[in-house]
Amino acid sequence: MDLSIAEEEVRLVEKEPQRKKDVMFERMLEQKEEVRTVRKIVLWIVAVVLVVGIVGGFSVYTYIKSALEPVDPDSEKVVEVEIPIGSGLDMISEKLEESGIIKNARIFKYYAKVNNEADFQAGTYGLTQSMTPDELIKSLKTGVVYRTPAFTLTIPEGLTIDQIAERTSKKTTITKEQFMEYVTNEQVIQEYMAKYPDIITKEILNENIRYALEGYLFPATYPFFEEKPTVKEVVDTMVDATVQNVIPYKAYWAEEGKDRSVHKMLTFASLLEKEATGQADRETIASVFNNRIEQGMPLQTDPTVLYALGEHKARVMNEDLKVDNVYNTYKNKGLPPGPIANAGTASLQATVEPSKTGYLFFLADKNGVNHFAKTYEDHLKNKAKYIDSQHK
Repeated sequence: MDLSIAEEEVRLVEKEPQRKKDVMFERMLEQKEEVRTVRKIVLWIVAVVLVVGIVGGFSVYTYIKSALEPVDPDSEKVVEVEIPIGSGLDMISEKLEESGIIKNARIFKYYAKVNNEADFQAGTYGLTQSMTPDELIKSLKTGVVYRTPAFTLTIPEGLTIDQIAERTSKKTTITKEQFMEYVTNEQVIQEYMAKYPDIITKEILNENIRYALEGYLFPATYPFFEEKPTVKEVVDTMVDATVQNVIPYKAYWAEEGKDRSVHKMLTFASLLEKEATGQADRETIASVFNNRIEQGMPLQTDPTVLYALGEHKARVMNEDLKVDNVYNTYKNKGLPPGPIANAGTASLQATVEPSKTGYLFFLADKNGVNHFAKTYEDHLKNKAKYIDSQHK
């Protein structure tokens, strides 16, 4: 009996290694099956992603292609579209979409930009829904106007309100004194605020602001169809042009923060207008101003000193920087209380779409070329190279 039990135990011991092998084999089979399953899932996901990408890319291509096709290739109906003075590409695109001439304002705008199309003319156009984007662009660059103006008044970028008054007096029967009296009239200012409450706000009534409508008379070439327009007609035209040109940028500016008002946008843009010489400079200078504001540094921009002094000088002296005035950004941090000049679309564009840089300093050499620096040490090197060496 004892021998049988011993023999059975021996047989069990002999079978144990075989059972372990069987278990290991089964586990290996299970792992291989899991690997095959994972591979199938991965391949399926990749296939889905590829299909979605192809379908998505084709859909985008189809959408853009469709948006660039005429709204109605067979239409012969002429639609009058008025392009206001000083209109930028954003506003023109929106006008065309609102009039039903194009399908998508944003795609038309990018199409024009990609093809480097610019210099569109203000006027009243007879357009049809059968016109292609190229045909529309060609028409808008032609500048066909249905009426011939009695005269035109050109207001360049970067002028102060009294300079605009002076320029207007030379082209019209309106004296500089009459112009200034009108734009500083409290009732007139209140009427503009009531007419354009989202653009001309109570910020212009700040007691520190020199002229409430400074920066609100848009730079452009204005056609007048009467030989002797009134001061109201002239100023109304300029204020309305500002409103129309600010609207496309208003939302983009406001996205950056709740304290970003139109007044501050025009103020910021006016600094760029007085400092910059080219579009790339405007965007880079805008980044410098933003960087300095973020770091709590004063802007230290010379045009604000000249505005504070109330005079134009070829070179700002150290003594000038000490002038005790709210517009002096050497003594006061942040933006001045209001615009120091009128700003054009290029400066408005740079204000809402500045470059992203680490620059904190810049200066202009005798040729008007700006040189930027990230540190004060590098700024001093630029000063020695481009400023001091030229005045020895």
